[in-house]
Amino acid sequence: MSKAFIIHENSAWIEPLKRELAALGTPHSEMFLDQGMLDLTVAPPQGVFYNRMSASSHTRGHTYAPEYAAAVIEWLERHGRTVVNGRRALQLEVSKVAQYQALAAFNIQAPPTIAVVGTGNIRQAAEKLGYPVILKHNRAGKGLGVRLLLSAPALEEALAQIAGSNDEHSQPRDGIWLVQRYIRAPEPFITRAEFVGGKFLYAVRVDTSEGFELCPADVCQLDNLVCPAVAPAPKFQVLQGFTHPLIPRWEAFLAANNIGIGAIEFATDAAGQAWCYDVNTNTNYNPEAEARAGVSGMGAIARHMTALLRRNAWTGTAEYAYAA
Repeated sequence: MSKAFIIHENSAWIEPLKRELAALGTPHSEMFLDQGMLDLTVAPPQGVFYNRMSASSHTRGHTYAPEYAAAVIEWLERHGRTVVNGRRALQLEVSKVAQYQALAAFNIQAPPTIAVVGTGNIRQAAEKLGYPVILKHNRAGKGLGVRLLLSAPALEEALAQIAGSNDEHSQPRDGIWLVQRYIRAPEPFITRAEFVGGKFLYAVRVDTSEGFELCPADVCQLDNLVCPAVAPAPKFQVLQGFTHPLIPRWEAFLAANNIGIGAIEFATDAAGQAWCYDVNTNTNYNPEAEARAGVSGMGAIARHMTALLRRNAWTGTAEYAYAA
């Protein structure tokens, strides 16, 4: 039987989607990609595949999950299966450098950024951009490793902390640091625009006054602390009636890069200029903010996947070559 398959490495994140699919009566299954076998000599199962592999998989001990997912997606696309967020989406998920270059092709501005390999080159990059700067990982997820540095002494302190850290995640997974000009917003918040089926769904305002680790999922754990998504204050707020002149350009960018489901995060400066600093192809939603606004991102995804499945309906069987 044809199904909706969810490619992932974090079971907690997909529970809301499974509930929505079940409510619609849509047959679905998981492809948990951490370790396993992939038989390239036989065809994949029939169905529609939603890739929500995360750039932060290594922080949960799933170091090579994105690479495994990339192999599976190559196999699926070779056999003509419908993949939501295919190979290009995965490439952008694990590289902000790739994101910024892809955004630039659509004249969507990202903050001025210098990619650095080797911590010894971070000082020169910061001096070239001028303080304050943001220091972060090219591949991270959850805002991991993001630091706001107001001055050269602050950078020296941060570099000393990084050098002396025993945390294996203090260094970027791919070895690439990003030094980025800090966009000073009139108020301490960013905006996250959500898209499903390549179309704008809603925007959420996110309070950044307590930092930049901004995972919206209600089950996120950040350094053994409760995720800000469930903090008592309304850190996440769905913006009713949100409009923005960049929405058509964002949708064109997503379509060109095979991102059917995702989010674009941006900061707006005092002049009203939007600076897009992150493309998230493994989007999560904050249930409290959605409940207050009467919307459901996972519900929209479930309806989208169900529509794709019906469009790809067929009869027959296929040997299932994937094994966890």
